[in-house]
Amino acid sequence: MAIIDGLRSVTADCPWPAPAVRPGSTWSGALCITRAVAAAVPEARQFARNVARRWVLPENPTATLSLVVSELVTNAVLHSGSEDVTTLIVFDGLDVTVEVTDSGQWLERGSHRRVAEDEDAAFGRGLDLVRACTSWCTIASSAAGTRVVARLPVTEP
Repeated sequence: MAIIDGLRSVTADCPWPAPAVRPGSTWSGALCITRAVAAAVPEARQFARNVARRWVLPENPTATLSLVVSELVTNAVLHSGSEDVTTLIVFDGLDVTVEVTDSGQWLERGSHRRVAEDEDAAFGRGLDLVRACTSWCTIASSAAGTRVVARLPVTEP
């Protein structure tokens, strides 16, 4: 896992544009790149928690951020076929923007859940959960992979 913290801009060789931030706003960012394997999900969740704590975000947005990152990284691991997954978290003082990217193509789940208690659980609700927890969410898929960007408010408007 590679982690870069304290980003102030994204370099030109990044395959995706930087997430939208308010013009003229000061922002901080953190980037985590890991292999797209099951272990990436708890790693990304912990990464999100650590970043939120470092930025002294309140508990509710921290829990929501952790959930959103977990769901998006899980989708990349289960459905992309990508070798790696990138998580970028940006805080502009009002909102946190989460961007999860992969370089794969959609794959159907090849097996059932491994936990017996989840055998009858409905699948495919992760993005609905992300949309319910965020102020907006957008998904862009192309031959280069998938990019999901979601924004969640940290403070009340």
